[in-house]
Amino acid sequence: MGQTAAMAAVSPVRSSPLPSRLPLAFARRRVLLVGDLVADHYIYGQTDRVSREAPVLIVRYESAEVKLGGGANVAANVRALSGQVTAVGVLGADEMGGELRRLFSESGVRLHAVGGRGLATETKTRILAGGVSTTRQQMLRLDRGQHAALPPRVRKALAKHVAEAARDADAVVVSDYGAGVLGDEVREVLRKLAADGLPVCVDSRYALPSFSGLTVCKPNEPELEALSGRSVRSEEDLLAAGREALRRLDCRALLVTRGRHGMALFDAEGGVDFIPVHGAKAAVDVTGAGDTVIATFALSVAAGASFGEAARLANVAGSMVVQKPGTATVSRDELLAELRSSR
Repeated sequence: MGQTAAMAAVSPVRSSPLPSRLPLAFARRRVLLVGDLVADHYIYGQTDRVSREAPVLIVRYESAEVKLGGGANVAANVRALSGQVTAVGVLGADEMGGELRRLFSESGVRLHAVGGRGLATETKTRILAGGVSTTRQQMLRLDRGQHAALPPRVRKALAKHVAEAARDADAVVVSDYGAGVLGDEVREVLRKLAADGLPVCVDSRYALPSFSGLTVCKPNEPELEALSGRSVRSEEDLLAAGREALRRLDCRALLVTRGRHGMALFDAEGGVDFIPVHGAKAAVDVTGAGDTVIATFALSVAAGASFGEAARLANVAGSMVVQKPGTATVSRDELLAELRSSR
């Protein structure tokens, strides 16, 4: 089938208006975040010479900070957009676990964290340095976390927390960074929630095929290629890969993020919505952009948006957060201001 015929067969939509008033309803909606709670640890310094011991730059320490990362960043984005959010995950009884607990409390996120002896908090330490008058650049990232599989008692406790917290939720967002929180027990609870009509939106970096039977899945193009077994080099390729992914995942909608090409939203009825990238500014930092997208999408659905409306709002929020350095969020007021200026 040629590209024109293929696009006509799925009735692509390209011009739906932005639902500019929808964010006003965010504050009354409740989202449950289930996933890997990550400490984004930043170390800042200055460098101006090479070590005599090895061919490496010497960094003189200046400061450090910890931010909510991974699934914790999704929760932070929902909260910044004024939504009510509960986070379920694993935190160790270590320094970074304590920092995340403090940040959750300060941001107003309710936390149900399973802990205990032998559990480690997922941590990504980034060292950023530069000369006296230059912009800091990331020189190194060191990852720490849980090496062994989570014990059965932890997996069961997580599933119980998810089932209980979902009773008060308008939508669930799943953030899987591969740290082991989203095991069989939790996935089974999520499938039951989706089957009962609660929207469950999934972003999984490494294991999207294991989340079949949920409401919405959000791969990027490389993840879509891996899932469908098809290379995406054209819109025709994208259409074929999207259809195949929908079939395999058995979900109601598939939101494909495409970087500078925007997004594509596939639904189970055969519709495809091509959403062009919002704005013309080049990205400053794409760290955590997917977190902002899935958070905005899930909160929009919780507020009564259609999948198409939710995708368009998520597209705008994603384009805004990549203008900020490091792990960042977009507030409801920022989103409203951008929507008003885009009319």
